[in-house]
Amino acid sequence: MPPTLILIRHAQALHNVERNIHDPDLSELGFNQLKALRENLMQHPVAQDAGLIVTSPMRRTIQTSLGSLDWLIKKGIKIEADASWQENSAKPCDTGTPAPALGAEFPRVDLSTLDPVYPDKTTPAGAHYAYNKKALLARGQAALKKLYSRPEKVIVVVSHSGFLRLCVTGCWYFNSDYRIFEFEPRQKDDEPYRLKQSLETLERGGGLGLSFKDLVVLGSGLPDEDKTLNGKAA
Repeated sequence: MPPTLILIRHAQALHNVERNIHDPDLSELGFNQLKALRENLMQHPVAQDAGLIVTSPMRRTIQTSLGSLDWLIKKGIKIEADASWQENSAKPCDTGTPAPALGAEFPRVDLSTLDPVYPDKTTPAGAHYAYNKKALLARGQAALKKLYSRPEKVIVVVSHSGFLRLCVTGCWYFNSDYRIFEFEPRQKDDEPYRLKQSLETLERGGGLGLSFKDLVVLGSGLPDEDKTLNGKAA
């Protein structure tokens, strides 16, 4: 049976206050937001069954993971970085830090399976992370595919608003809010991976009740697939 997913948006980061900061840290408010997120998840029966934490390799998502899910990590739950869950654009704020520097700063995060092209999004080698509709929707499906057959009962994923909203769920996420999903049944191997949100987080507008309840169409507003990467077609 596919795992239940708890999808979390990172807490407020410095780029949410100022622009053009490369791979920003959480802001002071963001670190404070982790307290409510942590307390809520610690008391949630679904989160208590988590068997794996997956985080975007960006600094703000790693900091959110370590600050709100430390109680799971202390119980021996693995935290691993997956570039599939990074944010959409190639702006400085959405471009990550190379793995050697991340590993030195965040030794508790397993980077062993991190795509070696990370954080490249702008050359042909990193084309599958390019900022265009075709690549982003394919990345959303690839991210879900990797989790679909995992043995864990519950997986917690810490990611980003744009990617979660436009490429995975169609839902809005306020900073530090989360939503809970089950995989829809798949009848054929070529069917897309789809998620069904729990009534709890759907009706409340997120687990903390902070987010818009409106839904958006996956891929809406993303640039067309004919965007170029360093002068070469994506």
